[in-house]
Amino acid sequence: MTQPAVDLTIVGSIGIDTIETPAEKREEILGGSVSYACAAASFFTHTGMVGVVGTDFPQAFLDTWKDMNIDLEGLQTVEGKTFRWSGVYEENMDNRTTLSTELNVFETFSPELPEAYRDAPYLFLGNIHPALQLHVLEQVRNPKFILIDTMDLWINIDKEDLTKVIGKCTMLTLNESEAELFTGERTLNKAAKKLLELGPEYVLIKKGGNGSMLFNHEEVFLLHAYPLDHFKDPTGAGDTFAGGLMGALAASGKTDREAIRQAMVYGSIAASFGVEEFSLDRLAKLDRDEIEIRVAEFKEMCRI
Repeated sequence: MTQPAVDLTIVGSIGIDTIETPAEKREEILGGSVSYACAAASFFTHTGMVGVVGTDFPQAFLDTWKDMNIDLEGLQTVEGKTFRWSGVYEENMDNRTTLSTELNVFETFSPELPEAYRDAPYLFLGNIHPALQLHVLEQVRNPKFILIDTMDLWINIDKEDLTKVIGKCTMLTLNESEAELFTGERTLNKAAKKLLELGPEYVLIKKGGNGSMLFNHEEVFLLHAYPLDHFKDPTGAGDTFAGGLMGALAASGKTDREAIRQAMVYGSIAASFGVEEFSLDRLAKLDRDEIEIRVAEFKEMCRI
């Protein structure tokens, strides 16, 4: 049997962001779910990117991805402007206000997987319209593990398609408020049980700076977040976490509960580095040795 061209395919948005935090404002920086996820995954496995950019997309951003050895065969370049987003974070860095969203070429994005990506054993469908996630699922061949992400917008406007996608994935990830919105349940245990009834083997609920919770039908796994002295930009932290998780899982070649727990640790640590600087700036300077050192520190912190 021939080996797949990539071990992990990641589909999502690519954006050019303008972000203001209490400390600093940065304009026209690289963003988007697939950017963060692929960057994190690239430390662990051969990763293929599926997304769309406009003809205005800077070569420097492409070079950043190439330096990370991310496979760009699935990247579409379309005449027009790249998706743009701008937002301002409040003092606590948890709440943010969106100032502007310009979909541009992302508005008509239809993800098409290169032939070489369709046999990838691991698939991460980032936060895009559930109809597009279903379109991707029609193109893949026998993936071992599928992770999907979503958001409140899709819960509100297309819960039917989203429910179909959830039933076809191995793991669903979403945050606390989204789990409550989807299920109407105010406790995460009850919300997760309802979501598991839709078909996934696992539900991963992200709790931001408070870590994450992994549910299946038998047990719950709690993971703390790595404690940081300071950080600059929380944008993309969830995507970095998910990308690191999927990259580490793909590197293990496994899909069992223990492998998923270990992969969650790597995802959490990748995210802890990512928020230390804006955009992919910290991830672009990161190496695997730094990740392993912080993973060891983290496991020692959690040891009972």
